[in-house]
Amino acid sequence: MHMDDRSLCVMPPILRAKRYRAPSAFTPESLLREARRQKDVPDTPVPAICILDPDGDIVRYLRAADRTRPVPGWACYHSAMDRFDHGGREYGIVGCAVGAPYAVLVAEQLFASGCRLLISITSSGQVTTLGPPPYFILIERALRDEGTSYHYLSAGSDYAEADPVLLSIVQGALEKITDPVERGATWTTDAPYRETQQAIAAARAEGILAVEMEAAALYAFAEARRKPVLCFAHVTNQMGQSGDFEKGEANGATASLALVDAVAEAYLGART
Repeated sequence: MHMDDRSLCVMPPILRAKRYRAPSAFTPESLLREARRQKDVPDTPVPAICILDPDGDIVRYLRAADRTRPVPGWACYHSAMDRFDHGGREYGIVGCAVGAPYAVLVAEQLFASGCRLLISITSSGQVTTLGPPPYFILIERALRDEGTSYHYLSAGSDYAEADPVLLSIVQGALEKITDPVERGATWTTDAPYRETQQAIAAARAEGILAVEMEAAALYAFAEARRKPVLCFAHVTNQMGQSGDFEKGEANGATASLALVDAVAEAYLGART
């Protein structure tokens, strides 16, 4: 037997000794408690609707327009949160939370701090051509080619799934915005510089539309913790081709804010 074949018979450490229903000894609540004590941060809730902005373009746009202010109750050691108003609603936003572990670390702390809906909008690479970038994809499921999701859900499925009820709530609203929003599957990777031609071809053969770095982990967290999380891929590149990474007006911030507004309106409307 070839060495590579033998290695397939051994369960990797990330799948060993998991007890998915067991409580964690270390919790976001305990971290936030100590952060508030050490940093003298008030125990006040963050905005009910929060945004993860892994690229940081939305945050930079809002700050440049003098539309943000700090969130006094955000006690995270690793990130800053801004609040802003848009469409008559208040939002919280954390920029540059890139990659599955960081995104879920922040997500855990957001929901422990008063968040009621989390929207992630991350740039992504085109795997299956749906048209010229940029455009959005409402991520229905994400291939678990990262590590964080396996700490929340067993390896029984290759994909982490969005909540179908949440998908249904926002579908009609997304059809009304100007920028195109497709629906489908993405591939979540921990290693963007290991996106080989073979891996891309395998993803394309499965019907995957784009590659990103957070959705599988966020959806696994959402399912395990029963929290409302919705992930979008902003397809902005064709895997490093010349002229890539153009997002449109304000580096895609205005289109992303229109998307957020549509999702928030639909979600809040369904809850009333």
